[in-house]
Amino acid sequence: MYRMSVMPGLSPKSIATAPEETIAKIIPKDEMEKLSSSVLHPNVAQAQSLGIGGGVGGTSFQSFLGHMVNEVSAKQAEAGVAMREATTGGNVPLHQAMIAVEEAGVSFQLMVEVRNKLLESYQELMRMQV
Repeated sequence: MYRMSVMPGLSPKSIATAPEETIAKIIPKDEMEKLSSSVLHPNVAQAQSLGIGGGVGGTSFQSFLGHMVNEVSAKQAEAGVAMREATTGGNVPLHQAMIAVEEAGVSFQLMVEVRNKLLESYQELMRMQV
């Protein structure tokens, strides 16, 4: 089990009951607004972040996959730049570089798993008798 300590003396219970100004020191306000909008309206926030819509005016599956690949590529490029900056003594802290690398790794793994599921589904459809 992992145990995270944000600030000495603050537990998850004390954070939940802490005044708003204490929480603002821990989580920036703009990040909190992003989180709250995605929690309150998860499907809308996800569709907006992916740039897809439903119905007749929606985008195609091909453009969705293309967007996914481009996003993974951008995360990998961002991670490469962050690591290069961190190793050459640039203005990027090591923890931010490691977070960028892990985000890129997780997004790549997700893309590979989606590809595997699509391939598996296609093979299953091809095995069906008409």
